[in-house]
Amino acid sequence: MLFRFAALALLLGCATPTMADTDKPVPPVAKRIPHVAVVHGERRVDDYHWLRNKKSPKVTAYLEAENAYTDAMMAPLGNFQELLYKEMLSHVKEDDEDVPYRKGEFFYYSRIEEGKQYQIYCRKKGNLDAREEIVLDLNALAKDKPYIDLGVYEVSPDGKLLAYSLDYSGFREYVLQFKNLETGEVYADRREKVDSVAWANDSRTIFYVTENKAKRSYRVYRHALGGKRDPMLYEEKDELYSLGVETTRSEGYVVLTSHSAETSEVRVLNAAHPKGAFRLVLKRKFGHRYFVDHHDKLFYIRTNDRGRNYRLVTAPIATPGKAYWKQVIAQRKDVMLEGTDLFADFYAAVEREDGLPRLRIRRYSGGGSDDIAFPEEVYEASPAYNAEYRTTQYRFEYQSLVTSKSIYDYDVDSRTRKLLKQLPVLGGYDPGAYETKRLFAQAPDGARVPISIVYKKALRQPTPQPLLLNGYGAYGISTDVNFNSNRLALLDRGVIFAIAHVRGGGEMGKAWHDAGKMLKKKNTFTDFIACAGYLTAMKYTAPEKLAIQGGSAGGLLMGAVINMRPELFGVAILQVPFVDVINTMLDSSLPLTVGEYLEWGDPHGKKAFSYMRSYSPYDNLEKKAYPAMLVVTSLNDSQVMYWEPAKYVAKLRTLKTGTNTVLLETNMDAGHGGSSGRYDYLREIAFAYSFMLAQLGLTK
Repeated sequence: MLFRFAALALLLGCATPTMADTDKPVPPVAKRIPHVAVVHGERRVDDYHWLRNKKSPKVTAYLEAENAYTDAMMAPLGNFQELLYKEMLSHVKEDDEDVPYRKGEFFYYSRIEEGKQYQIYCRKKGNLDAREEIVLDLNALAKDKPYIDLGVYEVSPDGKLLAYSLDYSGFREYVLQFKNLETGEVYADRREKVDSVAWANDSRTIFYVTENKAKRSYRVYRHALGGKRDPMLYEEKDELYSLGVETTRSEGYVVLTSHSAETSEVRVLNAAHPKGAFRLVLKRKFGHRYFVDHHDKLFYIRTNDRGRNYRLVTAPIATPGKAYWKQVIAQRKDVMLEGTDLFADFYAAVEREDGLPRLRIRRYSGGGSDDIAFPEEVYEASPAYNAEYRTTQYRFEYQSLVTSKSIYDYDVDSRTRKLLKQLPVLGGYDPGAYETKRLFAQAPDGARVPISIVYKKALRQPTPQPLLLNGYGAYGISTDVNFNSNRLALLDRGVIFAIAHVRGGGEMGKAWHDAGKMLKKKNTFTDFIACAGYLTAMKYTAPEKLAIQGGSAGGLLMGAVINMRPELFGVAILQVPFVDVINTMLDSSLPLTVGEYLEWGDPHGKKAFSYMRSYSPYDNLEKKAYPAMLVVTSLNDSQVMYWEPAKYVAKLRTLKTGTNTVLLETNMDAGHGGSSGRYDYLREIAFAYSFMLAQLGLTK
């Protein structure tokens, strides 16, 4: 190990790391090369700007030196990591199959085999006793490759062709291909950087959207199988907007949506006439977001024209302008209409009220509506895959922090539900041995912030105990209270698990998102601190027993609260963290940056710059005692570039006081989501858990 450190140090041009008198590894020291930029009159010096050069051998050497240091520091926990891995694996049914769904003549499903990393996608014709056809085997496609991810997976209306896309790097650059499901032939037709697709009804024509260098989906093309030249049908030139294309469940229309964080614009094309032209539904107007679906002779439009929580209207297909809109569901202050699922004889409204999801079945021809009731105080419910348009069954998923994912069919006629499958949890798991609650913390401005919490009843103490607090709080995304059997490794050791549903997320409607973005972003951080303070005051935990975890925008949250209140936390895990906010948002050439001006602000404006400057984790690191930290990134991350966490750790090492450990782990073969294989991913979780549990003194 020391030889590896020395060789890397020579390449880096820095002093050779040595072992301390106690034989404890010494972290690598990144070379400081000042990079000066003047922004709004402020002279900004970035000593680690050079880490952006992904092709530089010195950058690779530094990342590998950090990995070597992390390996050395974690080596004493090797047996514990293996114990955690085997323990988590023991709860998993390694040979398993999804619930099949019907589409046309076929039943589709995926299954996974013991010892294999990836899903096998299959189908059966006519009934479930028929011969199995393997549609796509990711294990075979991933042979000798460290990473694979399936993007598009769309079968043609006639069931004869598959459009699918694969990424082998983690950078989310998907290549679209076509497979003949009758012969097994993979056609020569290939299209690069494809984001979304939609089949026309002829099963020979497909519409696809491609990305530009900044990973913005901006052009839609029409492709006829076997054709060499695809006409471009539309280009979105405004850098704030991205495109997406899909076919309605009715198979009546291809819908092309151009959208930013605040505005959308929709064009439609009759799916039976693929050579026709897309028709504009309603011209874009800043602040107006609307989305279009089809049923019979009407478009159903979910719109925020009368309030941020959306309402539902209908419009005639021939005249979809606002003058012809008829309201079906009104906008409500306390209920967010998150989406709708349209079927031939009914539709489902997907709503969220008081932080909890709700599924409401409505009939076109009258008869009122049915709310699907759920039994627990804290839960997650969402639509499952519903492929068939003409059906009386609505499939949905239900789970909670103690109830594993359960797939149900709801019969619209009888108003009854049927459990099709509950994800098995092996190893004698008893959900009754655990308890889940919803608590509320009060933010500094009086807002009530929900906290979802779970623990093992027999291990709950009247005194503070170890607790892992998770948070995200961005883009209006709700942090769902999903079940995860891996979490049992924590709960069974007396660790409490909690989620802080902070502002910036969507748990409490659109206003909850608005109150935690742009020039109100710091509400996200103070909400999280309020949750940590509440859990400490109520003796669920204590600062030295409190671990926190967040990824991506949640990693920004972790970095911000650690700067603000480092003494409140004992351990922090930052996964692919967005920590270099100003430098990233100043660089419009980076993937996704421009489109995110509406979430974070544009620092080219002085007001937004000054506000970002006040919370950006990288810019606000100071000479102080920080908690023990594990920072995880991936070299091929397309969402948060690897250099953000690398720079953050390099700078932190020069400022932190005290003896708490700070580790950087870079996955050199993956992207934003980490390893793609299920066993590899499980080992990553065991690695992170072992670090956290060791810091909390729980290594048995």
